[in-house]
Amino acid sequence: MMKFFYLKDTIFVNFNTQRNGISTSKLNGGFSNNFKSVFNHHLSQENIDYLENHDLEQYLIQQCWGLNIDSNYATGLVTLAEMQNVGIVYKTFKNLEVVAISTAGVRTNASRAGDPSSYYEENGKFGTINTIILTNVFLSHETLLEAFMTATEAKTVALTDLKVPSQYSNSYATGTGTDGLAIFSNVESDIVLTNAGKHSKFGELIGQCVIDSIKKAVKKQVWISPKSQSNVLVRLNRYKLDINDFYKKLDCDKKEFIINLQKEMKKQDNVAVTTSVLNLIDEVELDLIEKDEAYYLAKKIVKECNSYPIKKLLDYWIDYFIGLN
Repeated sequence: MMKFFYLKDTIFVNFNTQRNGISTSKLNGGFSNNFKSVFNHHLSQENIDYLENHDLEQYLIQQCWGLNIDSNYATGLVTLAEMQNVGIVYKTFKNLEVVAISTAGVRTNASRAGDPSSYYEENGKFGTINTIILTNVFLSHETLLEAFMTATEAKTVALTDLKVPSQYSNSYATGTGTDGLAIFSNVESDIVLTNAGKHSKFGELIGQCVIDSIKKAVKKQVWISPKSQSNVLVRLNRYKLDINDFYKKLDCDKKEFIINLQKEMKKQDNVAVTTSVLNLIDEVELDLIEKDEAYYLAKKIVKECNSYPIKKLLDYWIDYFIGLN
């Protein structure tokens, strides 16, 4: 389809055909019918300090100069994630081709749409999950926008599959507060698609590419994977509370408790019990189950748990979040 170039702090693509697209970048953001290149750029601490007092668009233009690309026909995303941790996924079906290029850091900035905000309006915020999507077919502006929507939903699927917690609520994250996305189609293609939604094969390819590329990038950048998430403490950490209060009320030696907890926290039966209890807490939070019904069922589940430290923790979580007092 085209050539990818990787430098120490930048991944960029020079298009070999005329491209239209949509981008969230400060550089030529929105729709354009004549993109010639796109890049994803890692911000070092030095550059972050520089941008405190300088314009992001001008900074992106300077990056174009360094890459020897025309800033009038380029767009670029910036992130704190390292370019070496990129996830690239390519999928085809008959005459359709889709590639997604993602970088992702979700440790400190993950959030759920609708979470409490961290600012009213503020300059100098940079994308944390960045995805560039390229296809060999032609898409009109409205179809590009539909592809944009499908890709955004797919990002949420990737984070939900990995049980990535929001840093601003007790819910799962749907993205970060500063994500970037750019999608490009081939203006010169004879293949014209009019649908990029979830019912279309093209939409399926977009979704699969985005999900897989983000999962790869998250694993590389912050070591989050299905294996890392299969852990009682990781699951409990989604909920915001003061754990020191739990230890103050503990009726056994704290050091011995923690040692035993470390032995028990990755056992599959304990993870399953924890997941069941936390799902009930979620259901109450969403007004899907009455609190008293969820409370008694959660206590019944915990009663069957054979691990003392896991049982103590879960009883505390139940009483804290859905207690009947």
